[in-house]
Amino acid sequence: MSRTRTERLVNLVICLLSTRRFLTAAQIALTVPGYEHDPSDPRDHEAFQRKFERDKAELRELGVPLETGTASIFDQEPGYRIAQREYALPDILLEPDEAAAVGIAARLWQHAGLAAAASSGLAKLRAAGVEVDPQATLGVEPVVTVDPSFGPLTAAARDRRAVTFKYRVPEVDEPSTRRLEPWGVVCWRARWYVVGHDRDRDAPRCFRLSRIVGDVRAAGRPGAFEPPAGADLISHVRRFSGPIARNGRATVTVRPGRAAGLRRLAAEVLPGPDGDRLTINYGDVEWLASRIAGYGPDARADGPPELREAVVQHLKELITRHEVVAVTA
Repeated sequence: MSRTRTERLVNLVICLLSTRRFLTAAQIALTVPGYEHDPSDPRDHEAFQRKFERDKAELRELGVPLETGTASIFDQEPGYRIAQREYALPDILLEPDEAAAVGIAARLWQHAGLAAAASSGLAKLRAAGVEVDPQATLGVEPVVTVDPSFGPLTAAARDRRAVTFKYRVPEVDEPSTRRLEPWGVVCWRARWYVVGHDRDRDAPRCFRLSRIVGDVRAAGRPGAFEPPAGADLISHVRRFSGPIARNGRATVTVRPGRAAGLRRLAAEVLPGPDGDRLTINYGDVEWLASRIAGYGPDARADGPPELREAVVQHLKELITRHEVVAVTA
C-alpha cells in the first residue's frame, strides 16, 4: 500500500470516528485529504467513487466496523460512520521497551503530516456543522513535532547519502559545519540523535537534532557509503551523551484531569484555585518545554524564566508551522 493511500485511509478512519452521525460520500470528499475532486466533472467524480469504494473495501478487510445508514428518514443518500463501541480496544499491557516503541511510532506518525491533515479535516467537519467528538479519535496525546532535520536525515540514511549541516554546542557561540555519513536516527531519553561517520574527524559521531541550525543539505550521490554491519546506534548515543543531571526545578500548572504525561513527571502535585500545581525536576529545558507546549492550554509553565521563554518559543514555532500548512493546503 502506498504512503499516500495509507495517509488517506488513516484520515478517513479519524474522520468517521470523530462524529456519531452518518457522513455522505460528498461530505467525506470535502473533509478527508486525498479525495479532492470536481463533482461537476463526470470523469473526475467517477474516479473519486472508484477510489472511495476501494478504500471502504480495504477498511472492512482490515476489520474496521464501517456502518452504512442515514442521519434521518429524510436523507436519500446513504452515509458512513465507524461504530466506536466495536472499534475500541481492550486494555493492553506493554513491556517498557514495547511502550517506548509505541511512543516513537506516535511521534513519527505526527511528523509524517498525518496529524496536521487530520486536524484540518476535523476543522472542515466543524465548519460544515457536523458535531465532532474530540475524544473519539486515536487517543494519542498531543505532542510537539520532531525537529525539522528529522526528515532530511532519515532520508539521507535510507539513501546512503552524505549530508552537511550547521551544528551548535552549548559552550560555543557560533555553529560549526559538519559533514556526516548518517547511519540512522534514534531516540534516546526523549531526544533525537543522528549517528554516523564524521568525515572531518574520520570517526563515528552522534549529533542531537535540536542543536542542528538551519537546513540539512545532501552532499554527493546516493549509495556513497555503507554503514557498519550490526551497528548499535543507541550504544553510540549512550556513550557520547552521558548521564542527565536533573538540576532544574520547574513549576507547572495544569488543568484538573489533564496533562497525564506531565503529572507522571511530577515530584509533587498540589491542588490550586486555577488547576493543579506540579513540581518537576528536569535536566533539559528544551525537552520539558516541548512537552509542556504539546498540551496547549491545558498546561502553563510558571517558572523558572528560562522554561517560560522556551515554552513561548516552542509555541511560536508551532504557529509558524501551522500557518505554512494552511497556506499550502
